[in-house]
Amino acid sequence: MAKVEDLNGKVVWITGASSGIGKAIAQQCAELGAQVVLTARRHAELENVRQSLTNPDQHISVIADITDESQVRHAYEQVLQQKGRIDWLINNAGLSQRALIQDTTMQTERTIMEVDYFSQVFLTKMVLPTFLAQKSGRIVFISSVAGLLGTQYRASYSAAKAAIHMWANSLRAEVADQGVQVSVIFPGFVQTNVSFNALNGEGKPQAKQDEAIENGLSAEDFARQTVQALQCGEEYIVIGGKKEKLGVLVSRISPKVLYKMIRKTKVK
Repeated sequence: MAKVEDLNGKVVWITGASSGIGKAIAQQCAELGAQVVLTARRHAELENVRQSLTNPDQHISVIADITDESQVRHAYEQVLQQKGRIDWLINNAGLSQRALIQDTTMQTERTIMEVDYFSQVFLTKMVLPTFLAQKSGRIVFISSVAGLLGTQYRASYSAAKAAIHMWANSLRAEVADQGVQVSVIFPGFVQTNVSFNALNGEGKPQAKQDEAIENGLSAEDFARQTVQALQCGEEYIVIGGKKEKLGVLVSRISPKVLYKMIRKTKVK
């Protein structure tokens, strides 16, 4: 049995923490005694989340747009100033997509890559010296089952989520003997606002819910499974329904069968 990491008193920094998966993970970590650092763009929403956590006074809200490097640098300085260390960094902020490749502008392609890949790379590189100096800590990336499969209407999103997965694999290999752990989580369908905020081809939010997401795991259930897996030190974590798990399994055994399955699936 793997030793379960005790989160009591640990500092857990979560991006995209104002709603959905980020908020649910924050609540789960706070229940287990962690000191949670919440980051997103809107202060009022972060404060609402902070007040909803167990022991709100031991948590802090740090505003930053993760695509703005100077804001991220400032946020990092604030976290170290107020908490002195970081035990878990959870790169959760992200942006999805619902558009055919032929309808997606290059600007939209770049926007999705900026949020889902480059900004996470920048924040991680910013925080890495702290982890290396501590000789401990866990860096977590929220990728997606889409990043393992690649489906219609999510080309740029799938590509960005696959890119962060591969970058994380390289990071894991580089820091493994320095006490730093790297985990990647691949969510299937989870009930959040992700599809409301997903970009259409012109880069505007589609503003409607997907049926698959409506029928997905609750954010709370997802967060519980995620934190548990991280506490056990797991590095490759797929969390979703039977269909998504089957897709991931098939992708590893027979890509050809997977491609056929995806072509027949109604995924919009």
